[in-house]
Amino acid sequence: PGDIPEDLVPLVKNQVFEFLIRLHSAEASPEEEIYPYVRTLLHFDTREFLNVLALTFEDFKNDKQAVEYQQRIVDILLKVMVENSDFTPSQVGCLFTFLARQLAKPDNTLFVNRTLFDQVLEFLCSPDDDSRHSERQQVLLELLQAGGIVQFEESRLIRMAEKAEFYQICEFMYEREHQYDKIIDCYLRDPLREEEVFNYIHNILSIPGHSAEEKQSVWQKAMDHIEELVSLRPCKAAELVAIHFSEQIETVIKKLQNQVLLFKFLRSLLDPREGVHVHQELVQISPCVTEQFIELLCQFSPNQVIETLQVLECYRLEETIQITQKYQLHEVTAYLLEKKGDIHGAFLIMLKRLQSKLQEITHQDEKTKEELSLKDVEDTMVETIALCQRNSHNLNQQQREALWFPLLEAMMAPQKHSGSTAPHLHPEALKSLTMQVLNSMAAFIALPSILQRILQDPVYGKGKLGEIQGLILGMLDTFNYEQTLLETTTSLLNQDLHWSLCNLRASVTRGLNPKQDYCSICLQQYKRRQEMADEIIVFSCGHLYHSFCLQNKECTIETEGQTRWTCYKCSSSNKVGKLSENSSEVKKGKTVPSQVKMSPSCHPSKGDSAVK
Repeated sequence: PGDIPEDLVPLVKNQVFEFLIRLHSAEASPEEEIYPYVRTLLHFDTREFLNVLALTFEDFKNDKQAVEYQQRIVDILLKVMVENSDFTPSQVGCLFTFLARQLAKPDNTLFVNRTLFDQVLEFLCSPDDDSRHSERQQVLLELLQAGGIVQFEESRLIRMAEKAEFYQICEFMYEREHQYDKIIDCYLRDPLREEEVFNYIHNILSIPGHSAEEKQSVWQKAMDHIEELVSLRPCKAAELVAIHFSEQIETVIKKLQNQVLLFKFLRSLLDPREGVHVHQELVQISPCVTEQFIELLCQFSPNQVIETLQVLECYRLEETIQITQKYQLHEVTAYLLEKKGDIHGAFLIMLKRLQSKLQEITHQDEKTKEELSLKDVEDTMVETIALCQRNSHNLNQQQREALWFPLLEAMMAPQKHSGSTAPHLHPEALKSLTMQVLNSMAAFIALPSILQRILQDPVYGKGKLGEIQGLILGMLDTFNYEQTLLETTTSLLNQDLHWSLCNLRASVTRGLNPKQDYCSICLQQYKRRQEMADEIIVFSCGHLYHSFCLQNKECTIETEGQTRWTCYKCSSSNKVGKLSENSSEVKKGKTVPSQVKMSPSCHPSKGDSAVK
């Protein structure tokens, strides 16, 4: 069922075409529009109806009558869709895409007035209709890709596409003309695709297949729009510059007049944490560029300067110190001085900041911002302590005292004068912070020196020791705790050492039991060669040798002026390392060294641990 007999095919075909192209239906009302059947199918599914027509055009392309019907139905389609506003841009576009494909065929017999293509171009590019912008652009692009481009004057097409902001159409046309530099403008003007411009530029400059002139034009266009590119995505722009404009970095910097924009660009280029996937050694950046970035960093993100300096490279310390001093970033200056090796200079800056914070907190007369001020003091003190701890290991006693004692005096100064002036707001908090300083400095300064320094203070030398009694008792408690901890640790270590020595002594004094009474090399019993006065060597593995036989097999190792013997059979079966057996024997508790030498007379010799 469904098969049409061969002799009826032409008749059925004609009947179907006649039915489709009827001007009106059999019982048409006065309001019925012309060609109702074609109109209904187009409204139902324009694309699929046209696809079916395309298939019929293929099946009957050699049939003269069918060709006439094809031209007839094309004329009807144009009349129905172009002269009627009921169809969407997408539906009209489907029709002209269908027509463009048919007209592009080598054996095409259809005729379509070129003016109609101009009309559909006007329709799709109409600036009066902002609705369905993407849809109209996509329809026109499909029409051009299907071969419809031959129906248009290209210069007019580009003008209308630019006016309608059809940037994908412009890109399609520019690519045909190899005007790749103009495509950059298409991306930058298209809000939906502007970020794709970076990949496009990179591909043109990297992928083979483009001429030197084409690459140069794209390179120059990108350079002309560098400020716009940085504004769009600083990280992507920096990656592009690092790969393709590495020798023009200073030129790029000069083009970036906006300081915030320049800061974002340099941060993306220089800070490895920003995710620019470029090896820094491939980018030649002068120190002045890095220092320019540091200066911008001091202006726009002063709280991030230290952590950024820790990952930055290629900047000069002296110039950078001057920059941080200019913007009064004292912590950063201290960090750089410490990196330079001027520990005392860095400490003085931190100490001055701490004294300033203490002065603020001491003279507070209201409890507004009390917690914040105390937190500032604690943070500054902790940073100063860390500075002293990092460098005390490399200083002598006098240099250590030059750091720790001024820090201690700075913390105790507010407590000294609390009796003569109005009491400050939080004495207990200051005492706790001072105790932190004492505990930290005790690891580097002897306790008697600390106590002597405190007692020599004129204030406490006149009967005011009660004010620091808590501090001194706290120091003594800490000292007692650490002394007990040291004694306990020493006792445990001594016990472990005693146990190890006992095991070692037991292993060394344990006798060796040979597996056989003959030499494992010459296979002769050692008793039969007594006349040669040859020494016998027994290993902990149980193998027995004449020393002369082992020497012939080169089983000796000279270490620290002494001769060490290795078992020939064991070392022969494990060529990876001749001493591996000895290390395993130590783990098993066997004798070290792993051999005992004996002479036939079995008398001990002088100056050797072996037995003869």
